[in-house]
Amino acid sequence: MKINVRGKNIEATPALIDYAEKKLSKLDKHFDKATDVQVVMSVIRDDHIVEVTMNLNGLILRGEESTGDMYASIDMVVDKLERQVKKYKTRMSKSLRQRGARVISEKIAATEAEARMEDESPKLVKTKRFTLKPMSTEEAILQMDLLGHNFFVFTNADSDSVNVVYRRKDGNYALIEPE
Repeated sequence: MKINVRGKNIEATPALIDYAEKKLSKLDKHFDKATDVQVVMSVIRDDHIVEVTMNLNGLILRGEESTGDMYASIDMVVDKLERQVKKYKTRMSKSLRQRGARVISEKIAATEAEARMEDESPKLVKTKRFTLKPMSTEEAILQMDLLGHNFFVFTNADSDSVNVVYRRKDGNYALIEPE
C-alpha cells in the first residue's frame, strides 16, 4: 500500500504519519494489489479533519471524519473505510453469485462538489475532471453508495451514452439518460 500523507493548516508530524500508516495498513489485507492512498489532515477552528481517498483498480473509496483530536479522526475514518470495503466485497460476491460469476468491468470514481457558502450568492468553487469508463446502471449505483454521494455520472455500457444515477428523497434510485 502506497500512502501519501499531507497536512493542510497543520504540519503532518512523523508521529501522525506513522499512526496513520499503521492504522491504514490493516486495510491492506483486503486487497491483492498495491493501492494508492491519499491522506489529508487539516485543522479548521477546533475540528481535526482527516480525509482518506483510496484508489483500488478504478474503484474509489473515500472517507472523511472530524473530531477534536487528530488521532480519533484517523481511527474513525479507518473504521469507516473498513465498513465500506466489507460492504463492497459482500455486494460483489452476491452480484457474482447472481450473475453466474460474470466478469465485472472496472469501476470509475465520481467526485462530489463540496461548496461552502461564504456569502449569500452561490459561486463555482471547484471543477473536477475524470475519465468515464463504461459500466452498468447497477455498478454505478454501487459506486455511488460506496462513495456516499447522492449522484453519480457514468458511461452506460449498454447505450454508450453519459448517464446520471441519483438517490431520490424516498430512498429509491433514478436514472437520467439523454434522448
